[in-house]
Amino acid sequence: MGKNMLKVIASNIFFVATSKLGREIHKVFTQHQEQKQVIVTEDMLQKLPDPVKRYLVYTGVVGKPIVQKVRLKQAGKIRKDAKKAWMKFEAKEYYSVSPPGFVWIAYMIFFGCPLIRVRDYYLEGKGNILVKVYSLFTVANSEGKEMDQGAMMRYLNEMMWFPSAFLGNNVSFESIDANSARVTLTDMDKSVTATMYFDDEGKLTNFIAPRYRDLGNDKFELENWSTPIREYGEFEGLKLPQKGAGVWNLKEGDLEYIDVTVTDLKYNPDEPY
Repeated sequence: MGKNMLKVIASNIFFVATSKLGREIHKVFTQHQEQKQVIVTEDMLQKLPDPVKRYLVYTGVVGKPIVQKVRLKQAGKIRKDAKKAWMKFEAKEYYSVSPPGFVWIAYMIFFGCPLIRVRDYYLEGKGNILVKVYSLFTVANSEGKEMDQGAMMRYLNEMMWFPSAFLGNNVSFESIDANSARVTLTDMDKSVTATMYFDDEGKLTNFIAPRYRDLGNDKFELENWSTPIREYGEFEGLKLPQKGAGVWNLKEGDLEYIDVTVTDLKYNPDEPY
C-alpha cells in the first residue's frame, strides 16, 4: 500500500473517529466547574508541607486564578515494552478540574500519516484506553477497576501542568522531608496516593507511585511508576514541566516507555483544538 493511499484512508475515516471523540471532549469541557473565579493567595499555601509550598511559589501560581479547564499539545515517542520499537506520536489532551477528568488523543505517525490512534480517559471515576488502527479497527479496549486506578493516578500526576489544582478540597498532603511529600487525590469515593520529589529551588523533579500496568488480554500488574521531569518551560505565565518521561520501575530493571514534550498549553480555553 503506497504512501498516498495511506493518506487517503486516514483522511476518509477521520470524520468517523472524531464524532465520538468530540462527544468525550465536549463532556470534559462541559462538566461542572466552579463559577466564581478564585485567585491563589499566599495564605492558601500556609498549611502545606514546606516543599509543596516552595513548589507552588516556584511555579508562580500565587496571584493567578485557580484553573478550571486545560488544553495542551504534546509530541514525543512511545513504545509498549523494551522489545518494541519506539513510535513517534502527536497528542492533544483536555482536562477538567472540578470534577477531575481528562481525555488524551494520540496519533502514532507512520510515513507522515496518523495510522494508530490511542484514546485514554478518566471521566466520572472511570478509566479507559482505546487503541484503533486507521482510527477504525479496535485492537485494544481496556477498562475495569485497574484502569480506573491507573487513569486516576495519571490525572494526579498531570496536575503538574495546572498546579493550582493541588489546592483543591479533594487533594491532601503528608510531609515526608525537606524535599518530598505524599499527595492524595480523592474522587468518586476512591483515592490514589503518590510521592512527589522537589529540588531546593522548588522544581518538581519526580513523581513515584504504585500504578496498574496493562499487560494486555485483561492482565494487569501493580508496579512502581515514575515520571522524571527533564526540562521546564513557561506556559500561561507559569514555570511548568515541558519535557519528561514515563518509566515503569520493574524488578528486572527500569522500562522507559514514553518520552514527551509539551508544545502548547492553554488555560480556560473557550473551545477545544
